[in-house]
Amino acid sequence: MADLFFYGTLRHVPLLEVVLGRTADTLDITPAHLADHAVHWARDEVFPMILSAGGETARGVLVRGLETEDIARLSYYEGGFGYGREIVQLTLENGESASAEVFFPDPGLWQPGAPWSLEDWVARWGEVSCRAAQEVMGYYGRVSADEIATRFASIRRRAASWVAARARPADPARDVTRDVVVERHRFSHLSFYGMEEADLRFRRHDGTMSPVLNRSAQMVGQAAVVLPYDPVRDAVLLVEQFRAPVYLAGDPAPWVWEPVAGLVDPGEDPEETARREAIEEAGLVVRRLEKAGEAYSSTGSSGEYLHLFVGIADLTRTTDSGGLDEEGEDIRSAIIGFDDLMAGIDGNRYRDMPLLVTAHWLARHRDRLRAEG
Repeated sequence: MADLFFYGTLRHVPLLEVVLGRTADTLDITPAHLADHAVHWARDEVFPMILSAGGETARGVLVRGLETEDIARLSYYEGGFGYGREIVQLTLENGESASAEVFFPDPGLWQPGAPWSLEDWVARWGEVSCRAAQEVMGYYGRVSADEIATRFASIRRRAASWVAARARPADPARDVTRDVVVERHRFSHLSFYGMEEADLRFRRHDGTMSPVLNRSAQMVGQAAVVLPYDPVRDAVLLVEQFRAPVYLAGDPAPWVWEPVAGLVDPGEDPEETARREAIEEAGLVVRRLEKAGEAYSSTGSSGEYLHLFVGIADLTRTTDSGGLDEEGEDIRSAIIGFDDLMAGIDGNRYRDMPLLVTAHWLARHRDRLRAEG
């Protein structure tokens, strides 16, 4: 048995329940504080850090009687992020003292920012963090903590996408809490993307439930797609890059012409992503974004959700060195007249679905955009 003090995100009981894999009513939780310490945001991060601070107080909770499996799960969740446990003396609400272990970050790992607020963190990051923890703990015992740490940015990106999806309007004719029954769910593979697998039943159109079906999906996150268009020159900008999935599908031409696109980071809205990616991939500043729709990229195989835009811009130059080295990108761009673009689409020269969708949207709205300049 062990007693631990939590000063940061694990004070949020729903997150603690996910990490420990059991409900709060099975835990002995007591408010407590640690003298001469303070909790601040880790600078440029979305989580807190604890630091020595004479005369200040770090508030949190003491959880008593944690079992060996609890400690193993906590160590797994925290272990890949540079935390170690130390013993400290706490003060309880009734004034009594108690000793407990605390996860402290490795010295110099982060720099402190502003004082941290649990309430502010819960409001902005609580739901995303709980979903991310579900995926992390779904790999407990199968994937190392270090591997989780290297993939955590992608995990959080998928978690933010899941939260955004939950906020979309429900189907007024169906209730997924009754009309879909999940017998088993598994996070089946972790890489840059994730794979989830489920044995499930769903309500058919005749009102009966289907047999149990095994289905899997590639979980990507949200992406922003922007087709840059210059209404004065009546031209678009496309980018070309190597696409491993096209190659792995057996296609002998895996270099693909596409609009600018990129994954939406947690805390970022799709418009911000579109503008950022235009700069990163094409060195291009977009003046204005026109929304061209939003949709799942392939409902039969992927959870990726696309936000589609046409970006009004001055197209005067191209690049053959776009993208970020740390993401392994090698991107060149080309400026193509609208008529040539549509001829290429009619001739099946372009094979990227978001390009086809945004190009056809542009064809419908081109006269208005040219009139507006």
